[in-house]
Amino acid sequence: MDDEERVLEVLKKLREEYPEAHGTALSYDNPIQLLIATILSAQSTDETVNKITPRLFKRYKTVEDFAEADRQELENIIFSSGYFRNKAKWIRKASKKLVTDYDSEVPKDIEKLTDLPGVGRKTANVVLSKAFGITQGVVVDTHVQRLSRRLGFSSAKNPQKIEKDLMELLPKNLWDEFSTLLIRHGRKVCDALNPRCKDCVISSLCPSAFTFD
Repeated sequence: MDDEERVLEVLKKLREEYPEAHGTALSYDNPIQLLIATILSAQSTDETVNKITPRLFKRYKTVEDFAEADRQELENIIFSSGYFRNKAKWIRKASKKLVTDYDSEVPKDIEKLTDLPGVGRKTANVVLSKAFGITQGVVVDTHVQRLSRRLGFSSAKNPQKIEKDLMELLPKNLWDEFSTLLIRHGRKVCDALNPRCKDCVISSLCPSAFTFD
């Protein structure tokens, strides 16, 4: 079985294992909220971000609100997300750029999104796929990085190279679903330190299975 056949079999088994897996675990009502929440999720968990965003989105309702936010107040609200000073800076600068360059709208283009302060390809791909239903790449977070290497679909450490490898391996219409399923499986079974290979539905397809002692 070559990698193109194996990746489709992995997708099939994960789809059966997680039939409810779709969308994102982040809570949001509109594209700007998803953009902010995804920026906050860097080096944090969705659970932590979802505890922050109700207060955050009640305080700041528009792009202009975020652009004009008091730095200290914003930092205090997002403190528990980690790296809060940088995140506050990115949120304010990205929002200002949205106001001045994009009429306060979140652009539907990956190049324009990644031109925003604090927005990399992962964040851009999340916003495009979940807020707009647009696929221009593969969401590569820490789970997708780890599982892609363990499954042998990429040997790269650089997220952009891993994304390129997955884009070449998978049909475009499966990019979003595949990353969503890998993220779910990474959280539930394929842990970074203690993967539960005996409970893994794709262990027979994984060259790294049962090698973690």
